[in-house]
Amino acid sequence: MSGNSRGPRLRSPLRGPWLTSVFGLVLLIGLPIVIVTGLLSYIAYGPQFGQARPGDVGWLHLPYFAWPTRPSWLYRLTQGLHVGLGLILVPIVLAKLWSVIPKLFVFPPVRSAAQALERLSLIALVGGALFEIITGVLNIQYDYIFGFDFYTAHYWGAWVFIAGFVTHTVLKVPLMVRSLRSRSFRDVLRTSRADTRPEPPDDNGLVADDPTSPTMSRRGALALVGGGAALVAVLSVGQTTGGLLRNAALLLPRGRSYGDGPNDFQINRTAAAAQITPEQTDDTWRLSVAGDAVPVQLSRNQLHAMTLHSASLPIACVEGWSTTETWTGVRLRDLATAAGVTAFGSAKVTSLERSGAFNQAVLTADQVLDADAMLALDVNGAELSLDHGYPARIIVPALPGVHNTKWVQAIEFREE
Repeated sequence: MSGNSRGPRLRSPLRGPWLTSVFGLVLLIGLPIVIVTGLLSYIAYGPQFGQARPGDVGWLHLPYFAWPTRPSWLYRLTQGLHVGLGLILVPIVLAKLWSVIPKLFVFPPVRSAAQALERLSLIALVGGALFEIITGVLNIQYDYIFGFDFYTAHYWGAWVFIAGFVTHTVLKVPLMVRSLRSRSFRDVLRTSRADTRPEPPDDNGLVADDPTSPTMSRRGALALVGGGAALVAVLSVGQTTGGLLRNAALLLPRGRSYGDGPNDFQINRTAAAAQITPEQTDDTWRLSVAGDAVPVQLSRNQLHAMTLHSASLPIACVEGWSTTETWTGVRLRDLATAAGVTAFGSAKVTSLERSGAFNQAVLTADQVLDADAMLALDVNGAELSLDHGYPARIIVPALPGVHNTKWVQAIEFREE
């Protein structure tokens, strides 16, 4: 046998450049979407205000721009794609790794400078992909067993993966194109297990020297992987799309029961977890509104006496879940006017929550001025529950959920 001989566990007749290239093509289409939407999520957090995590990323910082408020479902779309598509691609990533296992154990591992570059890109690609998948899945389930800050690690891990992905793509796209052209996809789908034959010997070490008899056809392998991806989709996309699919979204974080009546929707952080006490939210609560004039103190009754605005708006979180509810409250621009602001700039919102990474948020001028941006007092015709931010919370179209601050204590409007 040649130097590429494989053990009995690496003798599948299905392995070869064509099957690997099919999986690679799917990932070449899907992974850039996951990458771009993940980077957009970082921008949506407002790194120009120092509130994105990680904060100081040096020369790897992304372009700063004001995250738009329209369409109102923008963050729901981008983060839903990032999490949902990322989960759907997991079976395909695993299938791709299975198809190239022989390449990972060749000896000697490096025979040329070009191969050394390829091996380095594989370390970044495979290691980065597995790291991002594992930490991402644990994050959407709120299971922080890894002992480090998720946001920081996921950001740097993403850049390691991106470097490996780009390098590997440049090196392998010509081979992928040739391999895909080597046989008809339609013919593969028509080939039974009995008629399945190994691919011709190749120089890439993917085809087994002494393949066993097939236990399934390539058609069956594609159906198995595709079925796995479809199953993950059914079990997860409902957290973003809602409707009937939400009942099937068994991968939803923290289950599917959130509250009662009008407040029966996702709770990301409870009042108990935020250490909000009854004394902080009783009838003595006052909203402090500061601007050019003397700070104003407003009770819930006084806020209810102002001109109220209602809007049906989605709220979406970084873990991928989202929901659309009807919110009622006072427009932020009306509160700014009450504070004497004439030249609208940013606004700093502070929560009653004393600690935590998101107990305050800075909103851009465009977010403050949006016609649907409000300090919400009620939801779906009922007052907010304590877990949903009573006595008042921020709701801004297309804003990441954690910046729709709950249990608002103060808003400081700043002029340009």
